[in-house]
This record gives sequence, C-alpha cells and structure tokens, in this order.
Amino acid sequence: MNKPNQVWSTDITYIPMKSGFLYLSAVMDWHSRHVISWQISNTMEVKFCIAVLKDALDTGAKPEVFNTDQGS
Repeated sequence: MNKPNQVWSTDITYIPMKSGFLYLSAVMDWHSRHVISWQISNTMEVKFCIAVLKDALDTGAKPEVFNTDQGS
C-alpha cells in the first residue's frame, strides 16, 4: 500500500434503530483511508452493495486489489 487506489476494501455493518436496523456499506482506499463511496439502506439486498461498488468505480479509479471481509 504505497499509493492511492492500490488497495480498496469494502464492508457492511448495521446501525441499530428504534424499529429495526439500517445497513451501511462503504468502499475505502487503504492508502489514503478515504471513503470512496457509501450508502445506507433499510434492507440487506445485494443491489445496494453493488451500487456502492459501482459508484466507487464510476470515479474512474481502478484498484489493483479489492478486499472484502467475508466474515463467518
């Protein structure tokens, strides 16, 4: 990780709310620690995660490595 856009990562987390959860998905550049794209959704549908990645790629940058935390 010695230059911007060399490694990106993505993850999703939940935000507890009074009546359920909201879900936050984000793509981040490891070198600059800049959040490239993010969205909040009230469902865990895959299309919202794909939209976050599409928005990041629409910046014109292309990472050499794209890391996801696949969890358990």
